[in-house]
Amino acid sequence: MSSAEPQLPGVDPSVPSVARMYDFYLGGKDHFRADRVAAEKIIAIVPEVRETARDNRAFIGKAVRLMAEQGVRQFLDLGAGLPTQENVHQVAQRVAPDARVVYVDNDPIVLTHARALLAETSETLAVWGDVTDPAAVLASPEVTGHLDFDRPVAVLMSAVLHFVPDDEQVSGIVAALRAPLVPGSHLLITHFYAPDTDDPRVRAGQQVYRSTKPGALVARSLKQISAYFDGMTLLEPGLVPVKSWRPDSELDRLVEVDLTVPSLVGAVGRLA
Repeated sequence: MSSAEPQLPGVDPSVPSVARMYDFYLGGKDHFRADRVAAEKIIAIVPEVRETARDNRAFIGKAVRLMAEQGVRQFLDLGAGLPTQENVHQVAQRVAPDARVVYVDNDPIVLTHARALLAETSETLAVWGDVTDPAAVLASPEVTGHLDFDRPVAVLMSAVLHFVPDDEQVSGIVAALRAPLVPGSHLLITHFYAPDTDDPRVRAGQQVYRSTKPGALVARSLKQISAYFDGMTLLEPGLVPVKSWRPDSELDRLVEVDLTVPSLVGAVGRLA
């Protein structure tokens, strides 16, 4: 995709998009020059960011499969990003063909690609919405018409809350999205973590993300991220770097969890 191509309304190709930067990390093709430039700056600061993006996708796949195996049949994915391989609906419906999924995003390009992918999938929708306005998401006729909140729902917020700079706002977002959930529901979150927010690499990365549409990247502590799951039972192994969440290979299982360095951490909580 180049900036010379016709653009969708509301899309400014000169402003880096975190969704399109993530697509670049994953080796996708749906990005503009500004996205590539910003992403390359991050790669120069954090060479392992591409591996982390892949680890995050793997975490989502493993978690969705586990939730579906445990009986969850409804998934609400906020800040879903551009479609890739092994999307939430593909993983869930492999376990349970009747699983229902709603993808929510505020990026017009994300929605265009997602709706094209889902054109013939009646159990799955892609709708416009913003994680910073959870009340509007939960009140959306498309969301409420597709998901039954009287039954368990899995709410997914992967690599999205760290783009919301205000701590109280993030806590409010999580609380609002948890409020309608019934027992058996799940919450999945992955979030940028740093033991030292003054780490030069953290500050350099934050400087790059100031040029993106969200305009921020916030590293939060394990205590802050853990609080989003208060009152829920964390599925094993709890809150850990995404690479360490139920690793597939024996080699990865032998790697000790290292929380002394910045990383993307994740967890899945179940409401009893």
